[in-house]
Amino acid sequence: MSGIYIHIPFCKQACHYCDFHFSTQLGKKEAMVKALQKEMELRKDEFQDELVETIYFGGGTPSVLTTAEINDLIKTVYANYTVAKSPEITLEANPDDLTEEKILELAQSPINRLSIGIQSFFDEDLKLMNRAHSSVQAIKSLSMATKYFNNISIDLIYGIPGMDNIRWKANIEKALSFKLPHISSYALTVEPKTALKKFIERGIVDDVDDDQAQEQFHILVDVLEANGFVNYEISNFGKDGFFSKNNTSYWQGKKYMGIGPSAHSFDGKHRGWNIRNNIKYIGALQIDKLPMDIETLTKKDRYNEYVMTGLRTIWGVSLKKIELDFGSTYIEHLKQHAQKYLQEHLLFVDEGKLLATKKGKFLVDGIASDLFMLNLK
Repeated sequence: MSGIYIHIPFCKQACHYCDFHFSTQLGKKEAMVKALQKEMELRKDEFQDELVETIYFGGGTPSVLTTAEINDLIKTVYANYTVAKSPEITLEANPDDLTEEKILELAQSPINRLSIGIQSFFDEDLKLMNRAHSSVQAIKSLSMATKYFNNISIDLIYGIPGMDNIRWKANIEKALSFKLPHISSYALTVEPKTALKKFIERGIVDDVDDDQAQEQFHILVDVLEANGFVNYEISNFGKDGFFSKNNTSYWQGKKYMGIGPSAHSFDGKHRGWNIRNNIKYIGALQIDKLPMDIETLTKKDRYNEYVMTGLRTIWGVSLKKIELDFGSTYIEHLKQHAQKYLQEHLLFVDEGKLLATKKGKFLVDGIASDLFMLNLK
């Protein structure tokens, strides 16, 4: 099984915290759609033996596309790839784009899963992040979307400066009131070269409080698990039968093809990434050239990637797989470096798998980096 990710590099306005690749200039939208279709056509041989189980529109803001443009891109996938009988087809959308007319159109399209970028149900948080929607639009979009889609995920952000635990709990409770089957939630991170980074440096916005973010993460886990959600990956919570197939494929190391500027691809042995420039991306595809760089992953790279992704999930890191796929040097390295985290009850071993404890989940990226192999090829 494999997946296709389609990056739509357009947004109505720039969120202060975002460092993804996008443009607020929509004039090249039509040319971009044609370029995306061309890339899919040129790369079809890469997946000639693959069954495409997921199609995911990410961004950027894919909901700025018309439903006709979305349908054209999906048709291109079907025309060039072998697609599963009932694929998961997800569209990321912003609340301000989800008018009732748009939702009705999407419900009649092949899209069968919506991922809505709510982030917060409070206007003060949305303004700080420079989101394009209001709390009223967030609530209205969900009220309408839940009438037509049963598979909906929303994004929520915690650790926002000025957002205390009371408001964070209210955010979670509001999300639960819509009886959603999936919630993705992320700590606000301060990325270099973003507006948020500059505002913090100038004292306009308070810096992110890591201790409060960690506390709010644990609140999130406690409340969602009490309401029947499984925290199957650090940032992803799903009801039974509603884990994101797209997200799960990433964490389990399945093949995926990234289409669009800045999109990444992975086939188990190689990683590719497209140029992070809309004009150059379109120009290359107009002359049937793939604007992609590819690297061959070393054994060390593959080990490090498996540890990083595995520890973030409920499936953990298989000690048997480490030994079989990478050898005795790697398994001994892992056991040796994991020991202190086992003693501190941040990691544990269950049925031959290394997993993060509830206490260790928020710290898992740092823990994983300490388990990396650094001095072998």
